[in-house]
Order: sequence, then structure tokens, then C-alpha cells
Amino acid sequence: MKKTIVAATVALSAAGFLGVWLYEPSPLGSETVAVAAPAPSVSSSDGGASEGAERTIDGSVESNRYGTVQVRLVISAEDKISEVRLLQRPISGRGVDAIPILQEETLTAQSADIDTVSGATSTSESYIDSLQAALDAR
Repeated sequence: MKKTIVAATVALSAAGFLGVWLYEPSPLGSETVAVAAPAPSVSSSDGGASEGAERTIDGSVESNRYGTVQVRLVISAEDKISEVRLLQRPISGRGVDAIPILQEETLTAQSADIDTVSGATSTSESYIDSLQAALDAR
């Protein structure tokens, strides 16, 4: 009888610990904030009149359980990523802190071949998917 009580106590403690371990705080759930009004998928700063002008390209809308991510790339006349803007991003959770890191990595790599941010894997993967869609549309 004593062994049964000890075994049950250990099992319940382990289950409780596992629940705390897997918990990810996200008080607002999957709410997102639109950072800017979406524009056409590909546009040029001069209305498309000349080749090689700075242009913007919107990535796909990617959702995960922590929010929605959509990137907008600003491509320079030299066909390099000069800026990464967020049209949609998570407003709570670990992904919020991951976004600036992902943006910096994108500018350094000049591609979607970047690492995910530890602790914000879902948001990182959504960001990379949206980024790759924008690069494919380039």
C-alpha cells in the first residue's frame, strides 16, 4: 500500500513537472498585429517604370499557434535585401523577441537560409516561410 502511494505521488509529480516544462506563456494567444497595410505583392518605388529601382515584395501570410507572420522585403536597385519589414507579427510570447534577430540574420545572409531562434521555433519557421515566398516572387 505504501509503495502504491509513493508511486502515485511520483507519477503525479512527474506529470505536473512535465506540464510546467511544456507551458509556453502566450497570454493573448494567437492574436497578431498588422504593422502596415498590405501592398501589392511586388511594387516599385517609381511605379514600375524602370528596371533596377528599389522595390518591395510581400511574403506569404504564415500562421502558427503563437501568431501570424508576414514579411515585406525592400529590395535595392542592386537586387539586395536592404530592409525587412513585418506586415504581421506576434504581439506576445517568445516570438516577439525573435523577430529583430531574424531580421538581422536575413540582412546578413541575404537569403532565407537562416537559423531559427531557440525558444521561438514556430515563429522563426513562419518568418522563414514568408521570407522564402517573398524571395521566390523576386
